[in-house]
Amino acid sequence: MVNMPSYVTDQERFWAGDFGNNYIERNNSKDLLASNINFFSESLRRVNDLKSCIEFGANIGMNIRALKYLYPSVNYNAIEINKNAIEILKETIPIENIFEGSINEFNSIETWDLVIIKGVLIHINPDFLKKTYEKLVKSTKKYLLIAEYYSRNPEALNYRGFSNKLYKRDFAGEILDSYPEIKLEDYGFKYHKDINFPQDDISWFLLKKIK
Repeated sequence: MVNMPSYVTDQERFWAGDFGNNYIERNNSKDLLASNINFFSESLRRVNDLKSCIEFGANIGMNIRALKYLYPSVNYNAIEINKNAIEILKETIPIENIFEGSINEFNSIETWDLVIIKGVLIHINPDFLKKTYEKLVKSTKKYLLIAEYYSRNPEALNYRGFSNKLYKRDFAGEILDSYPEIKLEDYGFKYHKDINFPQDDISWFLLKKIK
């Protein structure tokens, strides 16, 4: 799945470059791994019979590392735009299972039992969201897990001093409105002040594809 990336949006260049490199250091910890294991044990409590998974925007693989504790026999795949992150990610999953490049570039006829996107939709240029939704739904065989900042109305926020790099909205709701083959299976919220397993105030939505 190795690919020579090209970048269409400012957001893609932002995450492929120095800011994305710095993000790697901030998000590589045992505490985060523990929180992620707790997060997936809760958000995936209604899934069954998983054999394959792909994460859109996997970074260094902290989510996949957690998932491997819970579902060690699953075949894991990933899409990642940052080269340095991929160097670490390939310690967790085979390099041939990693697509190097932007989500915009990713095209595959393959489907996966579980598709995950966590903390990534909030950083995608809003003009490309519909295209991203289409790729997520097309890649889903059974379940689609979305975990992002939620807002009923679309908002653009300052992100660590940068503008036009962070957005929040009802991502799951927009998918449900556009794809009748997708239904809501479960949802929840994880608080940044959780005493044991904090997450960054993310709302999660487990969606199921109806065959």
